Parts: sequence; structure tokens; C-alpha cells
Amino acid sequence: MPSFRYEAPTTVKDVVGLLASTKGVTKILAGGTDLLVQVRSGRTKADVVIDTKRVPGLIGIREQAGSFVIGAATPGAELGDHDGLVRAWPGVVEAANLIGSTQIQGRASLGGNVCNASPAADSVPALIAARAVAVVAGPKGQREVAVEAIATGPGKTSLARDEFVIEFRLPKRPPRSADAYLRFIPRTEMDIAVVGAGVNVTLDAGGVCTAAHVALGAVAPTAVLVPDAAAALVGKKLDDKVLAVLDAAARRACKPIDDKRGTVEFRTEVAGVLARRAAAIAFQRAGERR
Repeated sequence: MPSFRYEAPTTVKDVVGLLASTKGVTKILAGGTDLLVQVRSGRTKADVVIDTKRVPGLIGIREQAGSFVIGAATPGAELGDHDGLVRAWPGVVEAANLIGSTQIQGRASLGGNVCNASPAADSVPALIAARAVAVVAGPKGQREVAVEAIATGPGKTSLARDEFVIEFRLPKRPPRSADAYLRFIPRTEMDIAVVGAGVNVTLDAGGVCTAAHVALGAVAPTAVLVPDAAAALVGKKLDDKVLAVLDAAARRACKPIDDKRGTVEFRTEVAGVLARRAAAIAFQRAGERR
């Protein structure tokens, strides 16, 4: 394996200082399940690797007045074990828990999955649909960034060289709200999404959708928020006509590529199908809540 200098600072300030002062290619290690594989294979160069797991607050989940804060280095396994988060944001947890195997779940983190900037990252469409924000630390302090604004292209992010994500914030849930995430993969598990779809809805007492967000993954250079798909749901009860409009809106948002896992036509069709199915699950969950 290629050699690199390893650093394990214990404060956010020290991480930012290392990012700003270190020469060469510097990489943040949140979980390492992508980074170390890429370095070993030669796809990514790293002169310095900064492990953030020893920084207080970067691992853990806390509830704040109904909202949730997830440390960027928190392993996916911890999300699935947090009853409050599972109840409030089942779609976000579903997405995070699809990343890799049981062993990978003990290391893989939301921070790593988002900042790896893969168009097929499972957690990203679910986080976007949830309207999650990333808290980014840098030499000028902290700033909040919508999750969809982190990745700018495959393997590229909007973060400056001396910035890194410290946590993700999920908003407080209104009554009768729920989300869902679905993906299509060629195998039954441990594969990369050919298409992913996240849907987040709020219903009124009569089952009419009052707010919605729809996001798709693996159908464009980055995961995308699809306002037209959300608009197809708002003000409506879920029926075949509404689902057809949602399907068409999801397809229009697709700008996929052909590769060995799926053609442009296949990915576009599946995006519509998954958006419909995820919406149906989200509506059902929301309708069961008070």
C-alpha cells in the first residue's frame, strides 16, 4: 500500500490547521471505507491522511428540540441502532444502512459517503430529500451548506482545501411526516446503486400532501433535488394519476450515462419507478403518524 503521513488531531481547530498548513495532497478520513481502497488501488493519491474520529462530537447522534445532529464520522451502524432517529427519519437510516456489508457499517460514515462525491452514493438522495444541511468548519469558522451543494461532480466537492464537514443536521419533523429511500442494484446486496430515489412528505389530517421533496441519485453527475417531482405530490392525495405525473417528472430530471451497470434508457425508466414506489412508502408511513 502506498505510504502517507497519518495524523489524528483531537480538535476541529487542529484539523483545520493541518488542512491549511500541510503541503501535498491531504485527505480527511471519516470512515475510510472509500478512501483507503482508493489509495491502495492508486485511484487516489494521499500525502497526508487526517483521521477525524478522535475529535469530540464527530461521532454520535444527538436530538435537539426535535431535530437531529449526526456527527460526520458516525458509523452507519449507529444510525440503525438509534430508535429516535429511525422513527423520525427511516428513509435516511435506510439509505445509510445500505452502504456496504455489516463490517463496512461499523466504519462507513455519512461524512465520507457525502464527501466522496459519488453520483451513486446511497445516503445523499435521502439526505437531500430530508433537507439536511452539512456544517462545514474552516479557518473562518463554521457555515451551513445544503447537502446537495457539497458535491459538484464525480469525486469533486465545493469544499475549500482547508474545510471539512463536521456534522449533518436534520430538521424537526412536522406531524404526519415521513420519508423513504429505495435503490436498484444488479445484485441483492453490497452493490452500487444504478438508481436511487429519496422521497420526504408531510400530509394533512385528510391525507393530502402539504409538503414534499424528491431526490434522485446515479442519474446525473451529482444527486439531484427534483422540484417538479415534489410539485406533483403537493396538494394531492396519492393515486395513479399523481404517481404518473411524479414518474414523468423524475424521468425528465435524469441525465445519466451508459455504463456496464445500466443504459441511459434503463436508468431513466427505473428512476420513475423508484420515485413512485418510494413516494407510496413515504405516504403510507406519514399517514400512520400523528
